[in-house]
Amino acid sequence: MSTIFLESKDNPKIKHLRGLILQASYRRKQRQTVLEGTHLCLAWLAQEHRIHSLFSTEKALEDPELQQVIEAYQGHIFIVSEAQYRDLSTLGTTLPCLAIIDLPQVDAGIDYTVDTLILENIQDPGNVGTLLRSAAAAGIQQVIATSGTAALWSPRVLRAGMGAHFSVRCFENYEIDQILPNFKIPLYATSSHHATSIYQQDLSAACAWILGNEGQGVSESALQHAQAVTIPQPGGQESLNVAIAGSVCFFEMVRQRQ
Repeated sequence: MSTIFLESKDNPKIKHLRGLILQASYRRKQRQTVLEGTHLCLAWLAQEHRIHSLFSTEKALEDPELQQVIEAYQGHIFIVSEAQYRDLSTLGTTLPCLAIIDLPQVDAGIDYTVDTLILENIQDPGNVGTLLRSAAAAGIQQVIATSGTAALWSPRVLRAGMGAHFSVRCFENYEIDQILPNFKIPLYATSSHHATSIYQQDLSAACAWILGNEGQGVSESALQHAQAVTIPQPGGQESLNVAIAGSVCFFEMVRQRQ
């Protein structure tokens, strides 16, 4: 294990790390992002992917979980002070572990015939990450995010996804009208207006799910291409959180296919 101490916040490696954490445009330009926490790093390494750079604190080096990451990484570990790490971290309470990785290359384009999740202008990173996690668990193969959706590869979305990104194909920055006409499978959009119950749909074959903005829901444009569905709520609540609603839909699909 080789350690390199970085004392200045103006060190080029620290500035590069901070840029990846804070700026979606910088992540796109560099084709890199940051994993925070040992769980994500181990999930990434388990897929036989490579960590480009690893950052931690001197105090954390003896932790058994971090040791697992270090053993699989086998590169230089850049050591920052506790104060520097707190300044960089998006979580604050996790074991100090920040890893720079190259964004995965998607070899082929969008497949318009397989189970798909479409995120239309969902802005909360926690909701986006949770939806990716549920989609991956339900066997959905690809996720498409519109340009108004929280960046899929941001550290906060990655953290909420808990490794789901590594088992689905991710596409970003599409316009809804650009993709929906191309689908050759049923499209379903969650909506509380003019919708039929999710439990009345035949979900036994491949389909695509459109989930919309937390406040405004899916757009009228999306509804023109999709069957609007709703989740019955006998308790009388106005609506469900979008991540909860999506998860219910995905696992009704799973139930029907069992």
